[in-house]
Amino acid sequence: MRLGALIKTEAQEGKEKHVPVIELVACPDCNDKIVKITVGKEVAHPNTIEHHIKWIALYGVKNGLAVHVGAFALGPAYGIPTVTVHVNLGEFSELIAVEYCNIHGLWESSLTL
Repeated sequence: MRLGALIKTEAQEGKEKHVPVIELVACPDCNDKIVKITVGKEVAHPNTIEHHIKWIALYGVKNGLAVHVGAFALGPAYGIPTVTVHVNLGEFSELIAVEYCNIHGLWESSLTL
């Protein structure tokens, strides 16, 4: 089995709580565009010790290859799983976010730039 076969997307049940939403927003400090990733934007994820988002990873697509941009450790945590990061967006054609829920596994989404 390949890892990709285990990654869930917005087509699966539970997507409202698990699919990472990627947005480009203005940085409050410098006003540059930054990448914001939120898990559970549509429906809040429970975020308890028993059921939480453990991490979020961000990749950029450059010349057909996935380039690791950053990984963010989160859980267990009671807060809303959201991360922001400055990224040199000019290098990438697409952004891909992958997150891990300790009960429901890996989920991903992408944003074409």
